[in-house]
Amino acid sequence: MKALATVASMHLASWCIGAGAVRNLVWDRLHGYTEPSPLTDVDVAYFDADDLNPKTEAKLQSELEARAPGIPWEVTNQAAVHLWFESYFGHPVQRLSSLQEAVATWPEYATSVGITLDAKSKIQIIAPWGLEDLFSIKIRRNPTRVSLQTFQQRTAQKQYSQRWPKVVVEA
Repeated sequence: MKALATVASMHLASWCIGAGAVRNLVWDRLHGYTEPSPLTDVDVAYFDADDLNPKTEAKLQSELEARAPGIPWEVTNQAAVHLWFESYFGHPVQRLSSLQEAVATWPEYATSVGITLDAKSKIQIIAPWGLEDLFSIKIRRNPTRVSLQTFQQRTAQKQYSQRWPKVVVEA
């Protein structure tokens, strides 16, 4: 909630915290862990098609770090992903039209989930593929942007089964 409130205080028009931060929280709870799994980052995704400057992302990340030090923030404007995706992942992608469309392209169905706060500080969930995989502790590849090879590399790197023994990995 602290992370959500911190991002909400930035008054971004369209944003969420998502991916691994949400997955870890849910899977830790479903495994009965009393201590949260360490996070390499807290993904803040936002959508601003009018400002594609990467310096804006860096500025927002610095502001979040100042407001909530100790949280490993990673800020990405989903409207700009098409500008750098090919150089990072090796294949081009189309421009996205919304935050919801962006969340729908994230690597696995269980991580294609974002959480935001509305104007009344109520939690809103963005889950274009639903929540079944997340709550079933299942990792399946979202083929929208992720190749089978990339999915296999990700699952090996993230060591899901070692962190959460109940996880089921399906290619």
